[in-house]
Amino acid sequence: MAHEFRLPDIGEGLTEAEIVRWLVPEGDHVEADQPVVEVETDKAVVEIPSPYAGTVLRHGGAEGETIAVGEVLVVIGDESEIEGSPHPAPGSTPNGPVDTDSRAAAGDAAPIVGSLVEEAETLSPGNVAAAEGDTVAVKALPIVRKLARELGVDIGLLRGSGPEGRVTREDVLAAATPGSEAPAVTATQTTTAPASAEATARTQGGEERRPLSRLRRTIAANMSRSWAEIPHVTTFDSVDATRLLQVRSALGTRHETKLPMEALVMKAVIPALESFPEFNATLEGDELVIHGAHHIGIAVDTPDGLIVAVIRDAGRKSILDIASEVTLLGEGARERTLSPDQLAGQTFTVSNIGAVGGGQGTPIVPYGTTAILSVGRAADGVVAKDGEPVVAPVMPLSLSYDHRVIDGAQGRRFMGLVIENLEEPALFLAG
Repeated sequence: MAHEFRLPDIGEGLTEAEIVRWLVPEGDHVEADQPVVEVETDKAVVEIPSPYAGTVLRHGGAEGETIAVGEVLVVIGDESEIEGSPHPAPGSTPNGPVDTDSRAAAGDAAPIVGSLVEEAETLSPGNVAAAEGDTVAVKALPIVRKLARELGVDIGLLRGSGPEGRVTREDVLAAATPGSEAPAVTATQTTTAPASAEATARTQGGEERRPLSRLRRTIAANMSRSWAEIPHVTTFDSVDATRLLQVRSALGTRHETKLPMEALVMKAVIPALESFPEFNATLEGDELVIHGAHHIGIAVDTPDGLIVAVIRDAGRKSILDIASEVTLLGEGARERTLSPDQLAGQTFTVSNIGAVGGGQGTPIVPYGTTAILSVGRAADGVVAKDGEPVVAPVMPLSLSYDHRVIDGAQGRRFMGLVIENLEEPALFLAG
């Protein structure tokens, strides 16, 4: 009997996923719990294992296609069911019915725990002799680049055959095979070669249309929803960061580590969240849900777009524990290896735009929260000390909040407490 395995919800609120690569071809045998396909969700690439052992009778979609949760991902059965006939359609096979037990229903899909793998990145190969001012972009999964390094293949010289010109595992294997004729990128190309005639047509006339990646589509949807539904107010200020930078340097020297600025800002914010709990809340209809724990999101700049990773129960952790977690979450976000639990559920967000040279801005409040604090790069400025103007490192701050929940005066009081803590770190480090 053939079994229809439908795409399960492998993440919080997942509605669809894009098929990246089939790991087991149609007609081949697969073991139970063996990874059968790689799919891309909103924020990660996940290997999904087969819940059954048997022969892969039919793939539910081609690589690059998107399928919804609850749709048939793969049909698995006995080898005899494909002998002498085409692969069966969903709901029937040449020799018998398809098993449509409780696993077949989207809401009752068996929980699947996939192993996270790295997402595609765009790299500029330094060993391709491009014309002056030109760049050659290469898209490939990190696992494909790793394979290329192991086989001694220069991935920068390959023309990808995958979606949007992505270099695939097969492209690398073909290039590594003696006598093969793997397509190559020429030195005069300025972009990845179009993967289809349709893509070629799009770029004629001097313009180019680039389809948004799944992550970028998710970012766009989330930002649009927040901006449309939350009446934003942003308040700006700055802080004399002299003591903050001194303490950061002293802690780093004592513990032989580099403390991320986000860790110090987070510890400074937590007392303010305790004093003003409306900033650590969720508005649900006519009720404001005040969260007892402080799950602080940190905005991470990645090659694929902005990802918010979450440090859970930050108020219960030491500065060194938070610093270590900030570093690990940042690396995981850039490599797209974080779990769904590490990517959702924040109650407040800190965005360190100073890490990319930013100053003040107007951060958008993540949906489901009421506020976000943006921290800029500290730069020399004039501050007053004992009535005299002196030069000191000045750090810009931008606080955006939901005006349905938080009034302007409350926003200023919250910002004032954060500034007080940042200017004298002993106030929050002693807590």
